[in-house]
Amino acid sequence: MKGAHSPWIMGDDLHATLLRWLNEEQLNPKPQDDERALVHWLVKYPPGPNGHAFNIVHPKGRDLIAISSMTRVDAGQQNEMKEHSKADIEQWQDWVHSIRLSLIDGGVDWGIHVGGDKSKGDGPLQAFNVSEPIWLDGLSKNNLMQALRRLWLAKLGVIHEIKHNYGPGSGEPGPVDDFERKKKEMAREKSKSKSSSTQKDSEVEMDDSGSFGSSFDKSEWA
Repeated sequence: MKGAHSPWIMGDDLHATLLRWLNEEQLNPKPQDDERALVHWLVKYPPGPNGHAFNIVHPKGRDLIAISSMTRVDAGQQNEMKEHSKADIEQWQDWVHSIRLSLIDGGVDWGIHVGGDKSKGDGPLQAFNVSEPIWLDGLSKNNLMQALRRLWLAKLGVIHEIKHNYGPGSGEPGPVDDFERKKKEMAREKSKSKSSSTQKDSEVEMDDSGSFGSSFDKSEWA
């Protein structure tokens, strides 16, 4: 019955519908190369020059749409965080704990990247990501836009906390140790793959044990 809840949208109809919704909200979706996805767009939400970059992805082999966004912490802010941890490590750890609780309270999937010695917990907050899945049987324009809004507000909460406590920064993105380690690991895996003449082309694998954002983010955005 038209006008009631529509049946599960599939295939090309799904992607055409998603694209139409994004264009209707002036989010200017830009297609991204992604061998793990049936479709992958980069959008800015809210629309306009001050919007945040979000990935909207339909991963291969999954009956969901994943939305995610990542923020790198400014280099100047990271330096202020280092000074804080040196002056009062317990207070610094309490602040990082409050950031985790803030993201949990936001009701979104999330991940944070903290530098320094992991065992000591003395490193600065270097980056964080937020993400949310929408399973296809519950997909609607309202659910899509509300998910973007929730993720944006969750990001703003952390960004304002950082600026309030550690200033406006230097205007340069800071380092992210986890990204560098991952790049090296990927380079080693690629080298192993090329050297093995008997290895068959494998299907794309998704790690479902972590947050959706850690699997689907393609770029680093400040």
